Amino acid sequence: MADTADPTTGRPAGGRESARPPAAGVPAPLRLELSHVSKSFGGVRVLRDVSFRLGRAEVVGLLGDNGAGKSTLIKIITGFHRPDEGEIRFNGKPAEGLTVPKARALGVETVYQERALAEQLPLWRNIFMGRALSGPFGFLRVNEMRRVTEELMGQSMGFTSAALTPNTSVTGLSGGERQGLAIVRALHFRADIIILDEPTMGLSLKETEKLIHFVEGIRAAGKSAIFIDHNIFHVYSVADRIVVLDRGRVAGEFPTSRYSLEELMNIMREVAAGGSYTEAERYRVTGTTGGIA
Repeated sequence: MADTADPTTGRPAGGRESARPPAAGVPAPLRLELSHVSKSFGGVRVLRDVSFRLGRAEVVGLLGDNGAGKSTLIKIITGFHRPDEGEIRFNGKPAEGLTVPKARALGVETVYQERALAEQLPLWRNIFMGRALSGPFGFLRVNEMRRVTEELMGQSMGFTSAALTPNTSVTGLSGGERQGLAIVRALHFRADIIILDEPTMGLSLKETEKLIHFVEGIRAAGKSAIFIDHNIFHVYSVADRIVVLDRGRVAGEFPTSRYSLEELMNIMREVAAGGSYTEAERYRVTGTTGGIA
């Protein structure tokens, strides 16, 4: 069933407009690819034959209930866990014996919901935490780090208030600004893949909108992101594709250019109820006889 264009917006009637439609017949280069990955803990199969891909300048939403396997999958990508089976590739090259330092060297950074920021320290120290600039004799280049932080504040974070300076402590930032600080820090140190772990948790609507703006900035910079969240509304607004995990396996993969938010919500209800979905469900109309309530 082909999507028809909305005459008002020009977008496909079935879903959100794709941010960068790929050229016909040209596959998008993959920044990350997991093939048939499985993982068990104490005899409990946590991931089962999971395949996952992430292209360049792409945002992929990763959704699933608690216990679906999202955290384990991310820990495998970041090198914290090693899969029992399967293969991981970065930029088309196998990543054998992946560890946390190796994953970081390959450009993987994670922005956790706790935000991993030192609240009592100034912004410039948080930007350069663990990566301080120093001179040939080991002296810290404090002025340079402050200058770079000030540039990032204006150009990447959109901090224009005179009350915010590189010396401002993190305690003076809102939740969305803290998430933005962590994202900009990852981009500054040339992360190619930024993993966002429940980034909207505890944020107000206004702060969530600001966070979404930062995520769009990741894509605009040519980088890639995995956006993990329970809230499909937040993920759908910015993701190019949504991958649904259920009980350790991939239940489905859905381009937001093809599926409307309502269709995806219906599919997720079906997956939560029975562990799978029928492709025909996407053509049902909510509220009609035989449809999904």
